[in-house]
Amino acid sequence: MRAHRRLVCCVLVVVSVLFWNWTLPSQAPAPEAVFYNGRFITEHTGGPRAEAVAIRDGRFVAVGGSAEVRALAGPATRQVDLRGQTVVPGLADNHFHSIGGGPGVDLSRARSLDDVLAAIRARAAATPAGQVIVTNSDWHEGQLKEQRLPYRSDLDSAAPDHPLVVVRGGHEYILNSAALLKWTITEKTPEPAGGSIGRDKDGRLNGELVDRAKNLVSLPPPAKIDREQTIKDLVAEHRRLNEAGLTGIRYAGISPEMLNVLREMARRKLLTVRVNALLRVTSADNLDGQLAAFAAKQDDGDEWLRVGGIKLVVDGGFEGGWMREPYEEPWGKNGTFRGLQTFATEPYTRVVRALNQRGWRVATHAVGDAAIDLVLEAYEAADRDATIAGKRWSIEHGFLPRADQLPRMKKLGVVVSAQNHLYLAAPSLKNYWGASRAARVTPMRTYIDAGIPVSTGTDSAVVPYPPFWTLYHFITRDTISGGVMGPDQRITREEALGAATLGNAYLTFEERSRGSIEEGKLADFIVLAKDFLTCSEKDIESMTVLTTAVGGQVVFSR
Repeated sequence: MRAHRRLVCCVLVVVSVLFWNWTLPSQAPAPEAVFYNGRFITEHTGGPRAEAVAIRDGRFVAVGGSAEVRALAGPATRQVDLRGQTVVPGLADNHFHSIGGGPGVDLSRARSLDDVLAAIRARAAATPAGQVIVTNSDWHEGQLKEQRLPYRSDLDSAAPDHPLVVVRGGHEYILNSAALLKWTITEKTPEPAGGSIGRDKDGRLNGELVDRAKNLVSLPPPAKIDREQTIKDLVAEHRRLNEAGLTGIRYAGISPEMLNVLREMARRKLLTVRVNALLRVTSADNLDGQLAAFAAKQDDGDEWLRVGGIKLVVDGGFEGGWMREPYEEPWGKNGTFRGLQTFATEPYTRVVRALNQRGWRVATHAVGDAAIDLVLEAYEAADRDATIAGKRWSIEHGFLPRADQLPRMKKLGVVVSAQNHLYLAAPSLKNYWGASRAARVTPMRTYIDAGIPVSTGTDSAVVPYPPFWTLYHFITRDTISGGVMGPDQRITREEALGAATLGNAYLTFEERSRGSIEEGKLADFIVLAKDFLTCSEKDIESMTVLTTAVGGQVVFSR
């Protein structure tokens, strides 16, 4: 009997020990890296600043004081002393095309019309007569001393014997006389719907072709570049974005070919920025065929590459934004010109409703207030079919909303993808729309106060991509050559940084995985040369990024 009791006791002890060991929490592995002795602006709602972070498997596993975080380190943990430098979440760009450049005549360094013409003249001297010359789009007249476009007569002086097409942004060409002759564009050529053919005050063509009028020109096809070269070029471009502090971009309308290139880069782990891709639909014709070419569904992908929705366009840019009120004279053509509607009302609405029925998220380029009217009417029609509230459909740009539009945006849950066009193009916008209207361009203060979610970006290559230029502009409303415009639309540093980080994450339904420095989120962050919250405003404009990390891996270090 006594032996039996001893046996039972031994069994109970063994079971208790096994149970105790089984229920003990397992020791978490040591972090792979610890960054300490920094000033972390976490953007974590209600969270204090931190001094250190620990990273494992590409995510933050601890955020706090230097001593407590360093205590988690193991023998193999890489420890980085930040020496008091400021750290913020990685920035994102909500409307990105490319960083510019390309094989055409490069006008990015031009600062006067003479510079523009000299660059064209040099290319013409090295090009056989009669051969088409094209510029790239990496420039804007706002960077020129004269703050105006080069027109037909200017271009004729530089390249009289070559058809010349000056590409200005994504909405305009300027042609010389030889180019007008080549494509048989005359004073009698009818303006296409959604397009404009520019004229001098005496009625003579000035060379401008705006929006759908560009279709009158067939540019030479680009040189055939194989996929491997495209991938190599994109890797280099993304590294330059990392250098500027970007850890995420949202491509604003890509082709099926581009999506396949990005898929291949993701498969081979070549991406150093997280990519959200809007797919390009250009018309109401054969919608299902256009969608099928992408072989994709809404939200396909992972944390490196995700399909974000469908991009549509309903009006022009600086020179063609569709307005309720006429343009400033002489651009207003005696009160008759209100900009360009580039997608007719019924087909646009039909496409929007069809995309909603197929489960797609819609993002629409709309610059002017009349364009925003059309977008909201179409979004409301789709909402009546099946609610879009909570789906985060967007208005891209949203330069000039009216007060009556804001409650409609909020009711639908529309988010605004805003950029800093005014920073570069203030003189042009004043000319086209008048000083009062231009000063309201992209009213971030109004959007935020109305409870409309906002995010920030550049529209590069239309506007250069450095993200801190965008933040500086929205904080100060200062511009490169037009002074401070619309000071009542200034936002705080905290609001600007939040729009560039969490605001962008919210835009793409990723606020639970990135956009702030907190435990469990992707370890995307940048180290700055100066404290964003306390440095001078001009220091924000010229902010130096010292280190960029994506998923805890340093992808740029100065």
